[in-house]
Amino acid sequence: MLSLNLPNSITFFRVVLVPVLMAFLLVDVPYGDVFALVVFVIAAASDSLDGYLARRFRQTTVIGAFLDPLADKLIVTAALVSLVELGELSAWVAMVVIARELAVTGLRMVAAVQKMVIPASRWGKAKTASQMLAIAALIIEPRWLKPEWTLGGKSVTWYLVLLMLVLTVVSGVDYFVHARQRVQEDVEEADDAAKAALTPAAGADRAGGQAAEAPQPEEKE
Repeated sequence: MLSLNLPNSITFFRVVLVPVLMAFLLVDVPYGDVFALVVFVIAAASDSLDGYLARRFRQTTVIGAFLDPLADKLIVTAALVSLVELGELSAWVAMVVIARELAVTGLRMVAAVQKMVIPASRWGKAKTASQMLAIAALIIEPRWLKPEWTLGGKSVTWYLVLLMLVLTVVSGVDYFVHARQRVQEDVEEADDAAKAALTPAAGADRAGGQAAEAPQPEEKE
């Protein structure tokens, strides 16, 4: 049975916002982009709220640990796919971001099975912030960002998408490097523990062998 405490309820609410976001983006409704932006901002703002509440009130659950990263990836993926459909974003850019998220999710699942904890880095947090900024800018660009607002011949959103791409790739590489280091540390710790367990036994065997080989005193006639 699902444990829908307050943090889990907020996380589940973010999942529910996914089809709402896509509907406002893709369906031709008045001010659909404005409503889509509001929905996306609400989802982004609640991203850290559920985790904070779970830690603050000690309400961390297995379902919450599963739903929280899932909700983040669903929101980002839904926004990217919708923007590609609208012609506001190149498909290959969306593919790079989505592929990174899937790869890291797979690695995190493997680490969880091995009972390893790979902490989030600053690169990961910077990546998340850049994704939120770039997606929000792409949503509002047709209505509020004027074409003449350029820098070096490129629009503001172009630079934000570029930043998102760079941080997405860098944070992904950084996560895999840290995971590899963590695996090596676990292997070394296991080897050290095995050696420590074998050392007393080996010492006892050597002592026993020496005792058996010691010359016996001759009996006097």
